[in-house]
Amino acid sequence: MTLKRLILIFILTPIAVLLAISQLFASWQEPQFQSRLELYQTNIALQAQAWQSEDSSDRNLQTIREAILGDQPLESATKQYQEARQSVQANLDKVNSKLAQLGSQSEITPSPPKPLPDVPPTTKTSKQGKQQLQKSLKQLQKLLAELDLRLGILQAQQGQTDTALKTWSELQQRSDINPEFGETAAVLSGMWNNPPRLLQNAQERIQKNLEGWFRSTTLVKLYQLQQRQDALSAVKATQQETAAQAVLKLALIGTIPTLAALIGLILLILLFAQRLLKGKASLLAQNADIPWSTPWDGETILQVFVVGFFFMGQIFVPLALSLIPIPRPVADVRFQAFYVLVSYLLVASGALLVLYFSLKPFFALPEFWFRFRFQDKWFLWGLGGYCAALPIVVVVSLINQQLWQGQGGSNPLLQLALESQDGIALGIFFSTAAIAAPFFEEILFRGFLLPSLTRYLPVWGSILISSLLFAIAHLSLSEILPLTALGIVLGVVYTRSRNLLAPMLLHSLWNSGTLLSLFVLGSN
Repeated sequence: MTLKRLILIFILTPIAVLLAISQLFASWQEPQFQSRLELYQTNIALQAQAWQSEDSSDRNLQTIREAILGDQPLESATKQYQEARQSVQANLDKVNSKLAQLGSQSEITPSPPKPLPDVPPTTKTSKQGKQQLQKSLKQLQKLLAELDLRLGILQAQQGQTDTALKTWSELQQRSDINPEFGETAAVLSGMWNNPPRLLQNAQERIQKNLEGWFRSTTLVKLYQLQQRQDALSAVKATQQETAAQAVLKLALIGTIPTLAALIGLILLILLFAQRLLKGKASLLAQNADIPWSTPWDGETILQVFVVGFFFMGQIFVPLALSLIPIPRPVADVRFQAFYVLVSYLLVASGALLVLYFSLKPFFALPEFWFRFRFQDKWFLWGLGGYCAALPIVVVVSLINQQLWQGQGGSNPLLQLALESQDGIALGIFFSTAAIAAPFFEEILFRGFLLPSLTRYLPVWGSILISSLLFAIAHLSLSEILPLTALGIVLGVVYTRSRNLLAPMLLHSLWNSGTLLSLFVLGSN
């Protein structure tokens, strides 16, 4: 055994595996992005339910509104906010517990702490750890106060005035929050009290600490109590305009994926029926059992993924970028987007270079390796695969949510894209997620890994293993099942079409749809 092989197999590979496992474990108790996304959807739904049609020509929009929101939008929103509050409170308790532990420890912590939701990992000294945890503590306290303000408004709007007053009263009694939230709670309590008590700074506090449906609903209540008809008419007009836009947003992010998923479900039924009737002559059986001719062995596979993918992405590129003298954390969203794109391109370039030099001794490659054919039916395979993937991944995601209960971490790029309403930043995020990622990841996972595995496994086994590794590579436990399901569809599309353009299109459509939904939700 050569020295190179010894280092690769017995040193670099175990290091990569241990680091990957540690990062997956670190995501164990981190909140899923899905839980935050649900609150954004809830806020838009609240705005949409306030819409009232005054013109018979708007009946179609009214029908769409009722179909999307259901019969009890306020009750559904209340449930979502109560669940969010419970999650934040649990995280807050864990942070307080960790602070108590650090307070009783010596200056040097003997072992790494357990990961905490939304809390950066503590560093070596308890002082630095306390600073990080205290920062997270303030963020969680602020979020909990905001949730209580909104939850009370939801309760009051459903006639549960006593419950709302209790929610706001408990908020005012807390000493760990910014006084502004306590003052806002006092404003809301006074407005819904019997008889009402209007504070002088009521409008200022509402406009500063509430937003969206919560702000407009509270301002309507305030102006009614103050008998300010002009201000009341203006806020109601704005509320209706925003509500109509919210209905259209919900229709956009709900109708298109639903139709695509319905088409995908029909397509899956037809494909499986064809498979049963025609057997090996069906589309699903096309190339299903034909492996690639692979001239290299497992050592080359390890070299590409351990050195080219993992070490390049987790050590070399991050270390090189850390040497650049830029302020951290980066506040400007355009710079954040550009930084993400540059980081990704450097990782992709490095990994592809390792791939090239690893395979160079085997040139010219056998038939079907890294095949790009524009004259083929790749577009139909890619589009059909996208539609078919939707119902599969949705079902798997629903099961996954029950398993992880909102924990398990998520891709941080999703939160950046959701909160960014800058056109240039969103364009850069799109370039990263919908162009660079499909090109690089499909070359690596479908173009190289899947065919390479057919040297040792049947095609179906290669699809399954490459899909699992594709999911694990994203380093979030909560994403493993959904991304494995997506990877299987990508693998089936590639093995049947034998054209990398097909899974690249599917991957690009998937990421583009996600970004579009995030942009629409974030525009609230």
